[in-house]
Amino acid sequence: MHGVFDIIGPVMIGPSSSHTAGAARLGKMARTILGEQPAAAIIELHGSFAQTYRGHGTDKALVAGLLGYSTDDTRIKEALTTAPQRGLNVTFKTVDLGDNAHPNTAIFHLTGVLGRKVKVVGSSTGGGNIIITEIDGYAVELTGEYYTLISIHQDKPGVIALITHMLAQETVNIAFMRVSRREKGSQALAIIEADHPLPEHILTAVSSIPAVKLALLIPPL
Repeated sequence: MHGVFDIIGPVMIGPSSSHTAGAARLGKMARTILGEQPAAAIIELHGSFAQTYRGHGTDKALVAGLLGYSTDDTRIKEALTTAPQRGLNVTFKTVDLGDNAHPNTAIFHLTGVLGRKVKVVGSSTGGGNIIITEIDGYAVELTGEYYTLISIHQDKPGVIALITHMLAQETVNIAFMRVSRREKGSQALAIIEADHPLPEHILTAVSSIPAVKLALLIPPL
């Protein structure tokens, strides 16, 4: 069954839901995952994004998302001019990720004003919908449709149990949970998507766990 958003599409500025609305949501999600205001961005574009990003305004939409704009923000059209005024330096590159990659894929290499760096890979899948498929080398599936908690932590027994116990105490219902790691005992990443808003003090509680390096709360986009 399709919802109204799937049939009508998003309220947006620009000619294309995939190249404008989806691109803006990708940029905004990448900014949120960075966890601070971006100061520098190298954005690699694949497929259709690479071929038409100037003509379809994809470049403006991606940067608008990095500036925190929503898909219906009229300032999207001036995003490329506004970015340097806001201290954001942006470089675009085109790449060929092969036939298996989605044609509307962007790779964000971001550096924040406080020095944090992150690599985010995502695709605009149509109708303004997106999917984030990689964060700093970890395979993920993040759509921005749920209230989300992200934890980057040491891979050791008890960390996930402690986080989920904290959520259970707040009567948070987990819709989806995915855990990824590079290798046993190294750094791991957990993405927990919930049906309802996550209280702010959950972020403080999870961040206080000694094994947790970084915790983020991401509202639906």
